[in-house]
Amino acid sequence: MPLPPHVADLTSIDLLLSVAELGSIGQAGRAHGMSQPAASSRIRALERRVGTPLLQRGPRGTVLTEMGELVASWAEPVVRSAEQLAAAIATLHAERNSHLQIAASLTVAEYLLPRWLASLHTRHPAIVPTLTSGNSALVASQVLGGTAHLGFVESPTVPAGLEHREVARDELVLVVAPDHPWATRTPSVTEVAATPLVTRESGSGTRLAFESALAADGFEVVAPQLEVSSTTAIKASVGAGLGAAVLSSLAVAGETAVGSLVRVPIARLDLCRSLLAVWPAGREPVGAAADLMAVALDP
Repeated sequence: MPLPPHVADLTSIDLLLSVAELGSIGQAGRAHGMSQPAASSRIRALERRVGTPLLQRGPRGTVLTEMGELVASWAEPVVRSAEQLAAAIATLHAERNSHLQIAASLTVAEYLLPRWLASLHTRHPAIVPTLTSGNSALVASQVLGGTAHLGFVESPTVPAGLEHREVARDELVLVVAPDHPWATRTPSVTEVAATPLVTRESGSGTRLAFESALAADGFEVVAPQLEVSSTTAIKASVGAGLGAAVLSSLAVAGETAVGSLVRVPIARLDLCRSLLAVWPAGREPVGAAADLMAVALDP
């Protein structure tokens, strides 16, 4: 049932207990973050609601009247219970905000998130992240379904129901084995578009971005030579001479640096792309998700 006015204002009742403890309205007000006039006003309002004086000012400070002592004795366990409730809610809030469910496409999960999560731990060591990786379509479905607080995708578009923000830039590159014919000559866009490649599965952001770039230049994509759900497996297949692949520059930086894979330029084709953070429309990231966003956006 609704509480009557004379007991609903727990702040004023708690202030009364502080006056009894400290012996001064001014000191009690400072303990509650308010001025002496504001504290006095609250006490007077409480006295009006109770219907009797609760304080008596004397040469040695302010003391509770007999009725004030009685009210204080009744109020103390109530106020202490309210403090315990507030502490329990704060703990619940902290625990809820400390758990962060992340879904990320493979490129982001393998090559960017480790650094972001290390920085997040330095800034907010109480946050406990859980990461699920997969293709961009899977990430979007997890965020839409509520199983991830924040997602990271590499596809050129995001599904309806999601908002997004660019957190990084990336470039797709064509790679081959050192003994592949393209390792020593630059193929045309027409030749690349007509060649079956080793590629990720349908729903992969890398595959969608490459196909979108070809489509924007007027080319249709032929069926792949091999579909693989793992970037590592694609690199191994290409290195073994199975064919060519288009992958993130982040994913092949190590291999191209040592020469186990060769980066092949493709004239006229723009393969730069945005890596996006995604979240449910109308629900801006808060708490730990907002903290991770801040880390990802920090140059």
